[in-house]
Amino acid sequence: MAVLSTKGLTVTFGGNRAVNALDLKVEPGQLVGLIGPNGAGKTTTIDAITGFVPSQGRIEFKGEEIGSLSSTARARKGVGRTWQSSELFDDLTVLENLQVASESVSVGGFLRDLVRPRNDDIDALISILDSLDLGGTQGQLPTELSHGQRKLVGVARALAAKPAVLCMDEPAAGLDTEESQELGKRIRALVDGGLPTLLIDHDMGLVLTICDYLYVLDFGQLIAEGTPAEIRADEKVITAYLGQSASTEAGA
Repeated sequence: MAVLSTKGLTVTFGGNRAVNALDLKVEPGQLVGLIGPNGAGKTTTIDAITGFVPSQGRIEFKGEEIGSLSSTARARKGVGRTWQSSELFDDLTVLENLQVASESVSVGGFLRDLVRPRNDDIDALISILDSLDLGGTQGQLPTELSHGQRKLVGVARALAAKPAVLCMDEPAAGLDTEESQELGKRIRALVDGGLPTLLIDHDMGLVLTICDYLYVLDFGQLIAEGTPAEIRADEKVITAYLGQSASTEAGA
């Protein structure tokens, strides 16, 4: 059974159908890519899955229909996400950013933990940072970190909520090639460690290298799906998005 799936997912803004009857699924152990040109409907798809925009069609998490639930209720069930921008609290330390995002945290609980933190919770959050090569940053402010590190803290913050599936919206945006490659390794390790993931990114070298399966949108319509090798060779994708030179480079 798929961990996450959509059937006929449709999102309409006014007269514009941003996503049109999209069927996709994320299986256990899979890293699934969702790609397409700017304006194709990729972020809107994740917004719909995670409950931040209204949609039609069916959204299932572990076989349960969740389309009627609020974004908070979906997150509590285990549907996590990251955002295009880091969305970090710059006046809180890295560790405090993770505490804010941790499962079932309340304002009162957060304030209590700041005064009298529980060691087991702190250890778990530091372990997340260590897994992303962010060990030692827990006491720093986000403004003291590199752009690549801030991106990873955004991932760590999503992991702090203990998701069962993770939707990632352009985590490599703004990163240089080396940072993007390192991020790709971390994402692949998370998936291999048991966290199925839906990934949006424009870095085709990254997506075609680390994903198991890909869906391609153009103007809200699914135009192709398949393995990275199949997507590289798909003429509709080459025409709509990759371009012949990009396709050749990605296959090199």
